[in-house]
Amino acid sequence: MAPDNASTRTHYRTCPLCEATCGLAVEVEVERDRVLRVRGDAEDPFSRGFLCPKGANLGALHHDPDRLRTPLVRRDGELVEATWDEAFAAVAEGFGRVFETHGRESLGLVLGNPTTHHLAPAFYMGPMIRACGTRQIYSASTVDQMPAHVVSGLVWGDSAAFPIPDIDRTDHLLMLGANPMASNGSLMTAPDFPGRLKDMPKRGARLVVVDPRRSETADRANEHLFIRPGTDVFWLAAIAQTLFAEELVDIGRLEPFVDGVETIRELVSDFTPEAVADLCGIDAETTRRQARDLAGAAAAAVYGRIGAHTVEFGTATAWMCAVLNLLTGNFDRPGGVMTSSPLAAGIDDGEPGGRGYRVGRWKSRVGGHPEINGEFPAASLADEMETPGTGQIRAALTVASNPVRSFPNSERLDRAFGALDFHVAFDIYVNETTRHADVILPAPSALEEPAYELTFMTNAIRSFGKFDAPVFETDGPDEAEIFARLTLAIAGAGPDADPSQLHDELIGKAIDKLVLQHELDREKIEAELDGLSPLEKQLDLKLRGGWQGDLFGARPGGISLRKLAEHPHGIDLGPMVERFPARLRTESGKFDLAAPHLVEDWARVRARFDAGAPEGLLLIGRRHLRSNNSWMHNVPSLVAGKSRCTLFVHPDDADARGLVTGSRTEIRSRVGALEVEVEVTDAMMKGVVSLPHGWGHGTPGSRMSVAAANAGVPSNVLTDDRVIDTASGNGVLNGIPVEVARA
Repeated sequence: MAPDNASTRTHYRTCPLCEATCGLAVEVEVERDRVLRVRGDAEDPFSRGFLCPKGANLGALHHDPDRLRTPLVRRDGELVEATWDEAFAAVAEGFGRVFETHGRESLGLVLGNPTTHHLAPAFYMGPMIRACGTRQIYSASTVDQMPAHVVSGLVWGDSAAFPIPDIDRTDHLLMLGANPMASNGSLMTAPDFPGRLKDMPKRGARLVVVDPRRSETADRANEHLFIRPGTDVFWLAAIAQTLFAEELVDIGRLEPFVDGVETIRELVSDFTPEAVADLCGIDAETTRRQARDLAGAAAAAVYGRIGAHTVEFGTATAWMCAVLNLLTGNFDRPGGVMTSSPLAAGIDDGEPGGRGYRVGRWKSRVGGHPEINGEFPAASLADEMETPGTGQIRAALTVASNPVRSFPNSERLDRAFGALDFHVAFDIYVNETTRHADVILPAPSALEEPAYELTFMTNAIRSFGKFDAPVFETDGPDEAEIFARLTLAIAGAGPDADPSQLHDELIGKAIDKLVLQHELDREKIEAELDGLSPLEKQLDLKLRGGWQGDLFGARPGGISLRKLAEHPHGIDLGPMVERFPARLRTESGKFDLAAPHLVEDWARVRARFDAGAPEGLLLIGRRHLRSNNSWMHNVPSLVAGKSRCTLFVHPDDADARGLVTGSRTEIRSRVGALEVEVEVTDAMMKGVVSLPHGWGHGTPGSRMSVAAANAGVPSNVLTDDRVIDTASGNGVLNGIPVEVARA
């Protein structure tokens, strides 16, 4: 915090609204306790003053009159305000009643991605999941990045170690299904993405974007290639085939640690550039040129994201990206793809090898879907809620999640949530999902909580740390206390259980770990933690035990919470560094390029390849800089202006159907139909239409007045819950067959 004058104060924060983690300067009027304005923090060494419209409106989100500040409990069919004690009593009673009748496996746990932006869930989510005692766990991961987890886990043994393009040092970036000019980056924490793209040509670096839409990022690229949705895997396989055919494979220093290269050669042998050209929409010579450019660059990176992951072959696509990065010698090298070294983590400096990674340790009750990362597919949630029998989901706990507007087959899920016996939501709004809840526990505002980006620093292009003290005091319990009480209530300890029970247990275990690993003095540690909140104690322990931590004096000059507090703009310890082969955690101690689970899944890819290109229109989604899934639509300035919930249609496709910009059209898939406004644009590939996700507000019972006035339509009405990427359980949100006709 910096003093400005007697009436205002400026607090330095990290924006909690997307993965970019930009530094903010939040100017507050002291007397009225209100945010006056938010600007980019020019002294933040990571984000360099960059600010997007979402971050600029953090104050509007904090002061939103629709944001819940008091728990709601359903009485006589209506959600009414209640005290925290009353709310937790209702939680304990409701879950206890369902567990007694149907068992704990009747509880479905649904986690949304805002949980990864807050500090408390990083420490309390695990205990809460264990307290639930259910395998019915679902999250945003299976409508987003689960293919990346599966490939990272199977190929190098760590499902959380994502390959991140070293954008600041690369000479050639091949990007598929990503639009960081709108998303600010995804599975790649790199604030000020526009500035970083602008810096690329200054050093002669090239950007090639492969996307069915000429996106905002494609407009900045040296080259943009249209590709038919869902066919990225075939095109990447053709690039791999070219590398083998033209003897361009050069793995480099990691070659002794790579198994399975010959299996890959065999799998892609028929995927020649000519063979995939009609299927993908990219001519053979262009494909060969891209392969040569990738192999010939001094340092190159292949990066595929949500548009390439939320398709029928999302896992195979992520696999081929990893294959290309390894075959060209660009894995774990400056300017290629690397893995982060977050301050709060340990460092791998031993011999390669570990326990490996498993999928399918158990299967879902109805569809027989294998567990992936401890989760079942989001697309299977409605099946588990609607199908009678032992283990049917009869109660739900949703945490910062709006599955009715984000999971496949919206209308079916809406009915299923409405039929539950009991539902607790941890959320700041009464939205399309939480309107069904029996209890809503509101999280404090992000400006009322301490903050440190534990999750997204694991995907960061630099080792960076920044601690934010709360801007405002909260009238209610902090987030750690809410999670602790909720966990204890679910565990059966009662609504009045003292949250310090869980606080002390977690802190004690963290101290035990440090004492054991580093032979530190327990009394010294406890003395230095004195005066901190339970959440701050756990963060300090994690930071000081990390690879750059001070180990409570054993490593003088290292990182601690106190040191971060002395640097309100953050501390930058440099770019990513080489971490392999020491970081390999496969059983063999090598990259398992031909992991059996991935090779078996290739049969699906091969079958589709043999079938050829499908007929008809395909639907894809799109992002906008002012939008973040479904929950940023209640801020007036972020939804101002013309509607952004329109269907993009290529001029030829529009002419064939009598459509013009501003006209209404009906779009229909196997599972649903809706009517939407048309926007004709040559930014679309012919045969492809685009509709943004997360809209469709104003449902009776929801309480988001601004969103209701700017409702849009819910694209997930069209998303088929019967079609998933079976290798990871990921939903198929792109490449959906649709029919479009004049309304």
